[in-house]
Amino acid sequence: MWALRRTSIRLTLRNQVLNRASCVKLIPNTVVEYEDAVPHHGRFLSTSHTFYRTDHKFTVSSRQLSSQADASNNKEDDVVDNDGVEIEDRLSEPDLTDGDDGDDGGKLQDELDLSDTESDPAEEEKTSRRAKSRSELFKAIVSVPGLSVDSALNKWVEKGKTLTRQEIVLALINLRKRKMYGRALQLLDWLESNEKLEFTEKEYASKLDMIAKLRGLQKAEQFLAHVPNSFRGELLYRTLLANYASVFNLGKTEETFNKIRELGFPITPFACNQLLILYKKIDKKKIADVLLMMEKENVKPSPFTYKILIDAKGLSNDIEGMSQIVETMKAEGVELDHQTQAALARHYASAGLTEKTEAILKEIEGEDLKENMWVCPTLLRLYAILRRDDEVERIWKACESKPRVEDCLAAVEAWGKLKKIEKAEEVFEMMSNKWKLTAKNYSVLLKIYARNKMLIKGKDLIKKMGDSGCVIGPTTWDSIVTLYVQAGEVEKADAVLQKALQQGKLRPMFNTYMTIMEQYARRGDVHNAEKMFYRLRQANYVSRITPFHALAQAYKNAKLPAYGIRERMKADNIFPNKALANQLAQLDPFKKTAVSDLLD
Repeated sequence: MWALRRTSIRLTLRNQVLNRASCVKLIPNTVVEYEDAVPHHGRFLSTSHTFYRTDHKFTVSSRQLSSQADASNNKEDDVVDNDGVEIEDRLSEPDLTDGDDGDDGGKLQDELDLSDTESDPAEEEKTSRRAKSRSELFKAIVSVPGLSVDSALNKWVEKGKTLTRQEIVLALINLRKRKMYGRALQLLDWLESNEKLEFTEKEYASKLDMIAKLRGLQKAEQFLAHVPNSFRGELLYRTLLANYASVFNLGKTEETFNKIRELGFPITPFACNQLLILYKKIDKKKIADVLLMMEKENVKPSPFTYKILIDAKGLSNDIEGMSQIVETMKAEGVELDHQTQAALARHYASAGLTEKTEAILKEIEGEDLKENMWVCPTLLRLYAILRRDDEVERIWKACESKPRVEDCLAAVEAWGKLKKIEKAEEVFEMMSNKWKLTAKNYSVLLKIYARNKMLIKGKDLIKKMGDSGCVIGPTTWDSIVTLYVQAGEVEKADAVLQKALQQGKLRPMFNTYMTIMEQYARRGDVHNAEKMFYRLRQANYVSRITPFHALAQAYKNAKLPAYGIRERMKADNIFPNKALANQLAQLDPFKKTAVSDLLD
């Protein structure tokens, strides 16, 4: 068990906090200084980074977690949300990548755990690989077109094959791992309607997760309301919580967390991690409050908790604080897995600490790379960040004779980052000759062409995708839009998005809309910026601050007054952060200045 204490709060305030066993409350319109804190030997480690609370209302109690505040102004304020990523069902061939590309791609993501404890990523990877080799049901499901899963399952039963719970679980593991959510949902629907499996809370939670990803969180809430009371436990609410946190919906995430507490369910590290992920993105000042709540509730941090704290420190350029968290992990006996090491290396590289970065990469590689070939994708991407052509070449040579798909994709990304386009193309050509590639695989090279404004090559690649029978979905649309935008053809990018919308089967990614909207905003094209804003709402991408940033920028660049933006935000329950508040103040047509006062 661990304890959290604040070392920078005045003694009187600290005593007030600790004496209030049921509530920690920060009063608005006050300024209280907190030193950033991480758990270490029963206390917080102080660092040079300081949290400031200004006009901020936040309550942590045994019954409630609520907030109403301006989002913090940090370097993530204008980062575009990406909750539309990879919701497309692979209607033809499954994605060829087996590994979790999130850790290597620079994204910190807590994989939804539908068991009672958080799983170890390495063990999860091994489980997935075992499942792939054993699950005949999974192979049967992916062998048919995406909308024909029912027919595949009916044939399975007609042939007299049994549907054991183990076989079903293995199939679901593979489908989830490859983000084939549509097929997974069809499998669960078929099992339920044909009474082939007695659903437990875990199956209901899995189905809720699929509905949230494919049909939206409102539908997920409706499904939850119809789950039998006996199965409506903590696991279902945890699943809903994770999905709200994944799209950075502050109000709904906190509301769901409060609901978990109100229903008397135990507060798990997983649930607390969802809050930390959310606050890391939109309000880092609240992280300390969650840690204090965990201390009071005797919730022991999981390894992923430390990963979130490391990433938060790294994004704030607090390298000293990040290093202290590592020391804390070691003192608590928590092992640094290769994902955590990769996150550290990325942040060290961003800070220009090349020697520290290379030292970590050597630890990841180990004494004999041949015994640790599974780390090659991580090494390829990170050495590319360091601009180490020689090391990228060395790692690629080590796995070139017998490469996996994930090795090839990482090599394509690495050579692309190093602007060795021909080498990236060579690896990709080898892949296409060896395997049947998916749209997602093609998108890796397409993004490289987009970044380098290689429009002709990008168009040729898109044609190859069509000729190979790839199903074009949200990921590909996003890459095509980026390709045209980088080439300066915004109207063409807009036309691509419009055609994607007309297909009506899948929802384009949030990033796709924002890529176009931001270009219109830079031009001061208010009409088209408002048009994209409307399309975002039609696609149910609401309650987000980023589109309002772009909209305000469009009015500013057009030198036009912006009427009613604050009211529109209020209607969506969105509160402006510091940057947006400054933008809106400049656009206020009724603002008073020294000159206007004289004229009045």
